[in-house]
Amino acid sequence: MDLCEESTATAPRDAFVPVLAVSDNLTYNQLWADAQLELSRLLTEELPADPPRPEKDRVVFFQRLAMLYVRYIQIFRQLEKVYDQVVNPQKRRAIRAIVDGVMGRVLELKNEMVEKEFSEYHYMDDVLHDLKLLPADLEIPIPRYFISDRNKELQERKTMLTEILKMVEDTGIPEPIMAKDMSQEEAIKIIQVLERARQGRQRAKLNVESRNMNRMYRTKDPGTAEIELAAVCIQKVWRGFIQRKRAKIAREEEMIFLGMVMDPKYQVPNPAEITAQTSADLTRTKQEEYEEDYLKSVVAVTNQIRDLEAHDMSKTMKEQIRQWFIECRDATGSFPDYPDEEDGGSLLIFAEKDPQQLREEIAAKEEEESNNKPKGKDEKKEGKKDKGKDEEEEEEAGLKMLPSAFLSDLEVGNKTFADFWKSRNESQNFNQRHEVELIKEQKRTDIEAEIRLQVDEQMRQELAEWKLAVDKDKGGKTKGNAKKKKGSKSGKKKKKEKDLTADRTLESLCQELVEQGLMKKANDVRLEDYLGDYSYLGTTLRQNDIEPMPSLSDVRQVLSLYAILPLGSQVVHEKAPLIKAILLAGPAGVGKKMLIHAICQETGANLFDLSPLNTAGKYPGKNGLAMMLHMVFKVARLLQPSVIWIEDAEKMFYKKVPKEEKELDPKRLKKDLPKSLKLIKGEDRVLIVGTTKDPLTADIKSLCKMYSKIILIPRPDYGSRYILWKQLIKKQGGVITKALDLSSLAKISDGYTPGHMIKVIQSVVTKRRILQQANRPLTAAEFVAPLAKIDPVFQEEEEALKNWYAKTPLGKKRIKAATGNEEEEAPVKGKDAKKKGKK
Repeated sequence: MDLCEESTATAPRDAFVPVLAVSDNLTYNQLWADAQLELSRLLTEELPADPPRPEKDRVVFFQRLAMLYVRYIQIFRQLEKVYDQVVNPQKRRAIRAIVDGVMGRVLELKNEMVEKEFSEYHYMDDVLHDLKLLPADLEIPIPRYFISDRNKELQERKTMLTEILKMVEDTGIPEPIMAKDMSQEEAIKIIQVLERARQGRQRAKLNVESRNMNRMYRTKDPGTAEIELAAVCIQKVWRGFIQRKRAKIAREEEMIFLGMVMDPKYQVPNPAEITAQTSADLTRTKQEEYEEDYLKSVVAVTNQIRDLEAHDMSKTMKEQIRQWFIECRDATGSFPDYPDEEDGGSLLIFAEKDPQQLREEIAAKEEEESNNKPKGKDEKKEGKKDKGKDEEEEEEAGLKMLPSAFLSDLEVGNKTFADFWKSRNESQNFNQRHEVELIKEQKRTDIEAEIRLQVDEQMRQELAEWKLAVDKDKGGKTKGNAKKKKGSKSGKKKKKEKDLTADRTLESLCQELVEQGLMKKANDVRLEDYLGDYSYLGTTLRQNDIEPMPSLSDVRQVLSLYAILPLGSQVVHEKAPLIKAILLAGPAGVGKKMLIHAICQETGANLFDLSPLNTAGKYPGKNGLAMMLHMVFKVARLLQPSVIWIEDAEKMFYKKVPKEEKELDPKRLKKDLPKSLKLIKGEDRVLIVGTTKDPLTADIKSLCKMYSKIILIPRPDYGSRYILWKQLIKKQGGVITKALDLSSLAKISDGYTPGHMIKVIQSVVTKRRILQQANRPLTAAEFVAPLAKIDPVFQEEEEALKNWYAKTPLGKKRIKAATGNEEEEAPVKGKDAKKKGKK
């Protein structure tokens, strides 16, 4: 034991780094294996050999969806952690493909839950209880690679934006200093404050003079009795102070012993935490270094294979194809038709089939294509009837899962892991660098595919020449081998969007947008800064037919799913259900603007501002408006991901424009913006986010047509208010003690928004008050007076927002489902539906 201790003490610190690296590698390999095991179980459940029977009970079906959703989130959390810490670039690519697939599947399940429950918010208290999970386990993790993998690009973009902003500030004309309009009440208040301050200073001066005069008249010497009384007084005060201090220490020790309070030594940064942070920084550096080496190696290996093996590959393919020509001629008496490029070209030839089988397969395909002719009227009618019957039968059968675009990708990723990475011996790859043999295998396949295309072209020509020669010998007519390519079904060509700024650079467009205030720098806030507690009674309330208001935690989760994950991943955005526009509706101060900036920071997105008040007076006229929208959307696509923010979105769809706003023309973008929105495709990571605090003034039909997702943000509940008070006071520099009753403060602040709380805390917890905390701790009473001066969000206002939301398409569906009308109206189709519509 002593020898071990001695050797450990004398060993250099660097000797432990390899050991840590090996243990980290084993840890994350095991975590990856565990996640893949759970994923394979889920895939077995989702893709059974026999298709599952439709579920008639909507509640049971939703429970199944919720269970799958929660389990996929747990896999997502594990894989995201693994991807963040693994340094091997080849492993990272394999994990990244699976992470994107899991993310996409989570979004698909969320979309399906919304369609089945008719609500953007879902409460899964019972599922969490069954799976023995915490509410924190339901939080959607935001992958760190959204930012870390694009660090250089984001840094360059940030530098460019900073330089443009600096240039605009330097050349900008300073605004003239205008006298602020002041009401009579404000003027009287300022005069009162100044006069009271003057009187206070005068009074203090008189007090100092009187104290000095009193000292001059105190010439009498204190007696022995007075000295003893003074000593007793001092002793009493001192002993009381010491006893109170001992009692406080004893109470704190008891609370620590009972586990009610954390031991102060654990609140100080732990050496283990510091080591872990250092290790994480080293991991980031290694990832970047290994990635650069991997990319260089890929280029070198590709060139090497092209130089050494490409010629032999081409020669071997040609020989095999010629042999196939001869075999087909010997077997069938004529040369075969060469497979089309769409069918795989010569890949079909190398399948394990004899020439006769291949010829039959090609002939069968041609026959099938010839049969796919446009049907007559009678056939079409019969087809439609049959189709209608089938749809009705399916609907009557019950609820089924929608087809997924990600399950096939997950199957491929799971198979790759099982076949290759699961049992791979990495004892020789101690530093977890890339493996050259793997690159060779992958690149050899890619180069072979490239060469195959070239060989196919040459061999098609050669086959045509052979056929021509044979036909000449027979004296028959020549047959053209080349098949005409099928034309597109629709004869109409899609109109391309005209580029109005084809002669301008991206930098000049960005500079103009910044100068006009249409492109802005996002504030440095994260989604985790949007504080709020989990809704613990959601399921219970819904079981009792009471619709619960969502908590701020629910809002945070929905924004992660609808905005951050699709914007962060190109694969997910292209395949997942497409969301082009989101509307955040809620009272002033609930954090709508903060959420916009958080989306931009989490995804590295650019922020464009097309708010009615911001665009007023800019780019006048119809042509000017077209130019403005063209520039914004062009730059947004080129610098994607991008967020286009529309503050006060209701102004664009006013029922009646107020007199004071008529000059600003807030409805200017009403027609043109929806047209630009339609041009956004799956490959464009551009999201329009509108915010509104008064949606009742807008035409609800136009507003809902523009925004496919409407998210209602309520005032915070008790749990969220408690967390907000605690964290915001700490952030301002306040110290939370027992003297500060946060529970009572959270209770009396019902109806107040986070914005109100921040104002109150800033007015109370000043620099001077922070210095006084040691002698006079903060109390709840100090926050009550400034809180009382602010008008809260009243119950009537929240009820009006709820009633407005009930008129949105999703709100209407929710009400129908609750009353049972939805089930009754569902079967009404065909002629009956038309008759009903005419009435």
